[in-house]
Amino acid sequence: MADYVVLVALTDAPDGLRHFQDLANTVEWERSRMSHHLRRMAKRGLVTQELCPKDGRGVHVVVTPDGRAAIETAAPHHVATVRRLVIDPLSPEELDTLTVLCERILGRLEMDPP
Repeated sequence: MADYVVLVALTDAPDGLRHFQDLANTVEWERSRMSHHLRRMAKRGLVTQELCPKDGRGVHVVVTPDGRAAIETAAPHHVATVRRLVIDPLSPEELDTLTVLCERILGRLEMDPP
């Protein structure tokens, strides 16, 4: 699941890369956790790290072709699991209520960002 979270954040970026700190903030991880996890992902060929050309100390995390293939393989299973566990057990009326509640929460988050 941790790989999935990181890969989603990277593949959501138009060029498949994020600055290390931006990625850590996006997935809400401490720098040390992000660093250790990225090292493991890099060993498996899912990501690479490159020096940031604008900041000599900064690092960009880049999804590799193998990383893209991994997320493309995992995503349908993830969606099916969420659907089976969250959506399918609800009635149409309950789904309508859930939609209203989620829209209210998202609206509040937009008004009061972290």
